[in-house]
Amino acid sequence: MVSGYHRFLDLFAGAGGLSEGFIRAGFQPVAHVEADPSACFTLKTRMVYHYLKQNNLFEKYSDYTNGNISRNELYNMAPDSLINSVINAEIGAKELNTIFFQIDTLLSGKHLDLIIGGPPCQAYSVVGRSRDKNHMIGDKRNFLYRYYAAFLHRYKPDYFVFENVAGLLSAKDQDGKHHFEKMRTCFRDAGYQTEYNILYAEDYGVLQNRKRIFLVGKKGTSNGFYPEPEKWNPGVTVGEIFSDLPSLQANEGKISRTPIKSYKGTYLHDALIRNGNSPVTFHQSRPHTIQDLEIYSIVKELWFSKKIRLRYTDLPDRLKTHKHRNSFLDRFKVVADDLKASQTVVAHIARDGHYYIHPDKNQNRSITPREAARLQTFPDDYFFESATGGPCRTHAYRQIGNAVPVLLAQKIAERLKETW
Repeated sequence: MVSGYHRFLDLFAGAGGLSEGFIRAGFQPVAHVEADPSACFTLKTRMVYHYLKQNNLFEKYSDYTNGNISRNELYNMAPDSLINSVINAEIGAKELNTIFFQIDTLLSGKHLDLIIGGPPCQAYSVVGRSRDKNHMIGDKRNFLYRYYAAFLHRYKPDYFVFENVAGLLSAKDQDGKHHFEKMRTCFRDAGYQTEYNILYAEDYGVLQNRKRIFLVGKKGTSNGFYPEPEKWNPGVTVGEIFSDLPSLQANEGKISRTPIKSYKGTYLHDALIRNGNSPVTFHQSRPHTIQDLEIYSIVKELWFSKKIRLRYTDLPDRLKTHKHRNSFLDRFKVVADDLKASQTVVAHIARDGHYYIHPDKNQNRSITPREAARLQTFPDDYFFESATGGPCRTHAYRQIGNAVPVLLAQKIAERLKETW
């Protein structure tokens, strides 16, 4: 395990963006609970990474990312308790007692200091509600916070950190009452006072227009404990964080380790993204149709000549293939290299990469998983797994898009540690 005094549990852990930030701040993970099998393997691989690094065996991790040893061989280098600390289960009434038993075993009677995590956001997001015929009313994901409260009741941590989309503030239940207020009442009944804020990722060194609500609970009834993270404006543009990655065209690159170019800046080091001159993984571009590439050229020309985002309805008729033309008109967007924050990287990048067109005029393609991971401030040595055993670009995109930016999580964790 990574050294640290405060032990935490990560619920709805995803690929571990939130967890990684807390580990950086010195917190020690006891367990991660996640329903997606691919994300669970990503978490296991990352836990083994930390174990090997702590025990001066990092070259074994490099052997794995180079393809010299199998995933099972990598996992066999770590204690079984570490591998078992990643619990692949859907949090709900059916699995709750089993999850409790597994966590109890891992804790071995020790106190759990902190719970972090946030349920899937689709039920609360404004976009998700607008696309659903029932506006997500009655969706079971609206009520996952009740199970979150069950963990609070059982383990009584000193604090918890609950993350979700800002749309949570306006989402309503069938009775017309806001889910957020019901949630805070539920947490208060569990013995926790809560405070919250909407944080903008770009205020904390993340080059991305991304806002999220962070609700923090403290056991008891005291006020004024919110861990306001320290702001950081690195003064760099999006183009800089791609500048050392090899140039690619559509359907080029590879998932395995790829050498990177020299880098004269400081941001990638200061944000703990770039690891010296080590190669990167998942720098592989998607295949694109001839039509896609023609559209990308039009989108780029419009952006770089006039700083205007193309609307789908403005395309030539011969390039319009979608029947629904009343919504999602900004489906093609350049990740502008001269801006200090790109558009939000979200989960649908896994199935629709058009929203993230590479800014370089000489690279006519959408961004790679590694480029998306850098926007999310994942370190270059973070490896994204699939449940099938082999790495997969689509699985990586989805995990990256669903994650909390690591740097934002780190800033929150550092400030929370100061309040203890």
